[in-house]
Amino acid sequence: MNSPAPPPADSSAPQASGSKILVVDDDPEIVETVSYALESAGYQVVIARDGNQGLALAEQENPQLMILDMMMPKRSGFLVLEKLRREIELPIPVIMITGNEGSRHQAYAELLGVSEYIRKPFAMERLLEAVERLLAKPEETA
Repeated sequence: MNSPAPPPADSSAPQASGSKILVVDDDPEIVETVSYALESAGYQVVIARDGNQGLALAEQENPQLMILDMMMPKRSGFLVLEKLRREIELPIPVIMITGNEGSRHQAYAELLGVSEYIRKPFAMERLLEAVERLLAKPEETA
């Protein structure tokens, strides 16, 4: 008697290494869908609902990547990014997501060192590809 062969692995799915990703967004629907997609891809997800909580968790949780909304209560994504880069000096990749169409905002985000700038609405595949690409980069040493 032959036992059935296990189903083939889906080679198109990203092979996450359990990297920890901090999602900072005040929109419950975005947090839920992004978290579900990341967890399904094998990532650990930590959630912050505003900029202040995002900064605190960035220091406490030591994530490998941050997904950051631009417009949030208490502290905007720009202010989070400024503090992250200038005061905390946490060199993790940051993907900024925003509903803002202005190119000045994108230019400022890039000046602050954002790794990827994605406008809402976005395809989840695009976000997952950006996450996978940024986490695959070798760590830069100073």
